Amino acid sequence: QVQLVESGGALVQPGGSLALSCAASGFSFTSAIMYWYRQAPGKERELVARAGTVAGGTYVTDSVKGRFTISRDNAKNMIFLQMNDLKSEDSAVYYCSAFNGVTNYWGQGTQVTVSS
Repeated sequence: QVQLVESGGALVQPGGSLALSCAASGFSFTSAIMYWYRQAPGKERELVARAGTVAGGTYVTDSVKGRFTISRDNAKNMIFLQMNDLKSEDSAVYYCSAFNGVTNYWGQGTQVTVSS
């Protein structure tokens, strides 16, 4: 059974930092492209970052470039999203996703709220 379990979401002040984690199981993690998406109320889900299967093959969307970093630990079947200098517009539910070449899997999400 595939499971993606996110953690680390919280309420944080603008300018603060958070580290999100996603623990994966039930599929071949090293063969999967891993993603972080987010969805704010009333908005479409958007891609935030991607970690490919090749070392160093990462991508972050322009709006978070220089502030967010995605990484993966293949030994632990986990991905991470380090978020620095958070802004109110970063508030959203953050989802971990995996694509194994056939199917997209999704976690349940973790809430990030940036507010003073």
